[in-house]
Amino acid sequence: MAIPFMQCFICSAQELDSKLFLFLLHLPHLDGPKLGKLLALFPVMYSSGGACVLMIINGGRTLDHLFKTICDHEATCHVQSLTSTEWFLVFTCVAILVAQLPNLNSMVGVSLIGAITAIGYCILILVLSITKGRPIDISYGQFDVAKSNIEKISDILNALGIIALAFRGHNLILEIQGTLPSNQRHTSYKPMCAGVTISYIVIAMCQFPLAIVGFWAYGNKIPFSGGLLSAFSQIHGANTSKLIMGSIYLLVLVNYLCAFQVYAMPVFDNLEMRYTTKKKKPCPKWVRTCLRIFFGGLTFFVAVAVPFLGSLALLIGGMVLPMTFAYPCFMWIAMKKPRPNGVVWSINLGLGCLGIFFSVLIVIAAARTLADKGLNANFFRP
Repeated sequence: MAIPFMQCFICSAQELDSKLFLFLLHLPHLDGPKLGKLLALFPVMYSSGGACVLMIINGGRTLDHLFKTICDHEATCHVQSLTSTEWFLVFTCVAILVAQLPNLNSMVGVSLIGAITAIGYCILILVLSITKGRPIDISYGQFDVAKSNIEKISDILNALGIIALAFRGHNLILEIQGTLPSNQRHTSYKPMCAGVTISYIVIAMCQFPLAIVGFWAYGNKIPFSGGLLSAFSQIHGANTSKLIMGSIYLLVLVNYLCAFQVYAMPVFDNLEMRYTTKKKKPCPKWVRTCLRIFFGGLTFFVAVAVPFLGSLALLIGGMVLPMTFAYPCFMWIAMKKPRPNGVVWSINLGLGCLGIFFSVLIVIAAARTLADKGLNANFFRP
């Protein structure tokens, strides 16, 4: 029963994890330019791009659900719903239009709106799941009794992977470090620690109650993909008012738009930095706009080409977990240079190796689950 219970995290964890590990960009100075770029810039860009593709896929589908909620049949609105590809394009255009903010320092308001909307729809789903009660035919029984020990271990690792993705550090650090002033005399160490602590508390307050109540309310009715939002819409959508369902989808949609901005900003900054370095002059506004349109078009193409990317989220996310669970430990050793084989050195080395081992196990478990359940690889058919 580990997987159905932990699927309750999926609904909002994927939206709350919307920032990346900025301090990894210091790795080029620690391990050499080539190795540093390979270890830091590639995972950051790969994670940013993949997350933006997921935002387009999920945001486009949310737009479709919102439209169908408001216009439940053609006679109401006298218009026909767009195709999935067209909804993806609509979301991408809106996201790129909002993405004209210059840098992370200008995104505090966007992030605040994203956090408020995430908390808002978590609360709505939580309250409505309790008030509307449980379906009659749900079950909490151990339907995995026939599974082998290997399958049960794989389920447990997948469940831990979902928790790890919800609480990984790079969903906090980038924006906190990017928006807090810091210098050698007045560092941002204390406000960053306070921000991280508060952020994790808020995430926990959203995720754990949602998981517990969701499992209580839906049990084995929780779909393998889609999380609580899909479960709620399938079970209670018909007897829920359009206003409430539309409000939930609207909050989710705004959150996806805000998350897209924060995920995409590292890529924008990197592209603009390369232009500035090559041209030896500041990046003009028209170039900045073109770069962002190019990135939006590229992510839109990938979203249309690989619309099943959400099914690979745990596998792909597990590959970048070392940025949270391993890199900081190794970076601390490289920067602080504690006494080799000492207590502090051994603890950091052990935790870093454990983080890599944990990430590898999650990737293996996710790959095994995909091999067991299969994958609907609908290329270019969103």
